[in-house]
Amino acid sequence: MSKNLHLDQLASLLEQTGDYRVLRRLTPRATYDQTADAAVARGVFLDLETTGLDPAMHEVIEIALVPFTYSADGQILNVEEPYCSFQDPFMPISPEITKLTGITPEMVQGSMIDVAEVERIIADASWICAHNSRFDRPFAEQITPAFARKRWACSLTQVPWKEEGFGGAKLGYLLADLGFFASFHRAHEDCLAAIEILSRRLPKSETTAFAKLIEAAEAPVYRVWASLAPFERKDALKARGYRWNGTPNPGRPKAWYRDLPEDLVGLEFEYLRREIYGYDADILITEVTPYDRFSNRI
Repeated sequence: MSKNLHLDQLASLLEQTGDYRVLRRLTPRATYDQTADAAVARGVFLDLETTGLDPAMHEVIEIALVPFTYSADGQILNVEEPYCSFQDPFMPISPEITKLTGITPEMVQGSMIDVAEVERIIADASWICAHNSRFDRPFAEQITPAFARKRWACSLTQVPWKEEGFGGAKLGYLLADLGFFASFHRAHEDCLAAIEILSRRLPKSETTAFAKLIEAAEAPVYRVWASLAPFERKDALKARGYRWNGTPNPGRPKAWYRDLPEDLVGLEFEYLRREIYGYDADILITEVTPYDRFSNRI
């Protein structure tokens, strides 16, 4: 204790000069805010490691689920026992994936995710959160369809980190801006780091990052489809933030699309008709809810 106190005093002296910033190792907590009236809901933070980027071709090799409780005003209260498991894939784990994740074939050999336990943990969760839900959700829904019936939020894209003064949205950058560093050896450590970040109050809005996340996740979003857009306008669409859907299904055409809040949809119609089509085109629009956002089903 005396040694740690001495080191903290040294760190404080360095910081007081204004010439140094000292990063402290993140120590995960089980208990966070004690000022809220009660825990009114439960969330689960998820992180996955996989054999590649394409859920149609690649497999999950590690899952971490960290349940937590939170209050109505977005204060994180407690963190519960994590569930972590490796999964032995049918396909080999490439050296590139081992280098990226630290997971070797020997580590996963004979391991299997307990799907019933996963379903039990997420059963009463109001939100499934991940730090890149666009990547994690399609893989998670292959583990169990129970994930498809849950609302999802993305702490990478649905918190205005840049506007709040952070230098980047990766977990390492966010921790560094808060004065911490972490090892990030395993998926559950990523989850605990993300929960710590979300528990903090943002410097400009002065609300918790988790409250901002849920506010954004609950806001109505509409997907605008630039169906049959001229090929020569693809660069303009990409520059404006449109993404390409190359696997059509009912209600999801093979076309460029962009997700927008309700108040910007009308302006986007004007842009498409003026700059992309050059005539008064009919434009398809679909509502995107937290139940299907980030999935491959829309």
